Amino acid sequence: MKTSDTTLSAIDGTDLHLRSWVPSGASAQLVLVHGVSEHAGRYEHVARFFAERGFAVHAHDHRGHGLSGGPRLDVDRFDQYLDDLTLVVGRVHRSDRPLVVYGHSMGGLIATLHAESDRLQPDLYVLSAPALDAAASALLRAAAKVLSRVAGGIRLGTGIRGDQLSRDPAVGEAYFADPLVHLEGTARFGGTLLDAMRRARDSVSAISVPTLVIHGTDDTVVPPSASAPLAAAPAVERKLFPGLRHELHNEPEQNEVLRFVAGWIENSLGDQSAA
Repeated sequence: MKTSDTTLSAIDGTDLHLRSWVPSGASAQLVLVHGVSEHAGRYEHVARFFAERGFAVHAHDHRGHGLSGGPRLDVDRFDQYLDDLTLVVGRVHRSDRPLVVYGHSMGGLIATLHAESDRLQPDLYVLSAPALDAAASALLRAAAKVLSRVAGGIRLGTGIRGDQLSRDPAVGEAYFADPLVHLEGTARFGGTLLDAMRRARDSVSAISVPTLVIHGTDDTVVPPSASAPLAAAPAVERKLFPGLRHELHNEPEQNEVLRFVAGWIENSLGDQSAA
């Protein structure tokens, strides 16, 4: 397997760090889209899992995250994240290989908005705990909206706890020890995030590409109810994993989860080939 690191230039000139894991004779492409505060390097084991199954895997650090450029967790428009995903999809797209976009949490929100748009579409989407809503009080939401308008640059903590990510304590310990994890974002970022969630919920019927949604029933970061609206779209299949928390790919049952996802992808691509 060949691994590489590349820098892409976004449409506004921001440097985006792209990691790739490419096995010999790859038969499909998979783009991983990470969540808020983290970076693509936390998905090394996920990328290798799919690379061992013949996928060329690519994962970029969002602007303001990880090794990419831009102010930390601060954007003027949430659609800048969609522009960046579109850039990556366009770069890796090959007409002779099926393409899958796999987004987690905020990455799942970005992928959902991408699926609802008229941008270049992959063959399949996988949405892991997609953040179409969040466990935030009405007061906090109202404060974020007000502050985003009057004091957009003020920084607020994410409030994430390690035990919310996984039942494995080592996951949370590694998360908070990771120098590339940033736990404060601007109020401006928070306001754009809340608006993006609303837009995604309002447009789920526009999803036409076959899509798998996976969610842990014990997720207290993005509650399972957040992904429930997606189940109404005919192109969407939703699978709940009892007892699992926010990062399904980092739970003790991660191999079970990833095998389920890989099986769904392989079956779906087989159905498309037979059609």
